[in-house]
Amino acid sequence: MNFNLLNIGFGNMVMGEKVVAIISPESAPIKRLMQEARERNTLIDATFGRKTRSVLIMDNSQVILSALQPETIAHRIVPVGEDAVADTEIEIEELQDEEERK
Repeated sequence: MNFNLLNIGFGNMVMGEKVVAIISPESAPIKRLMQEARERNTLIDATFGRKTRSVLIMDNSQVILSALQPETIAHRIVPVGEDAVADTEIEIEELQDEEERK
């Protein structure tokens, strides 16, 4: 079995095959979707306290929050066995630089 893992930030991975949509959290319907998932206990917050920049909808109706932009996540499908550690280190440096600029 070869699963594609999707890096959603801070070393967190989800199965790429299970992702139905990667969307921006800005619209009112998506905010309602997030609140409903929170109430159903199907929300997973992987932002580590950062601003939510993307919402992943999974095929089992779970909702996952990420601090990365949807475009960034879409380009990060990583097959199992490849070195994802380097990507994570670069990502952490980018987020730290962004926080310093604020």
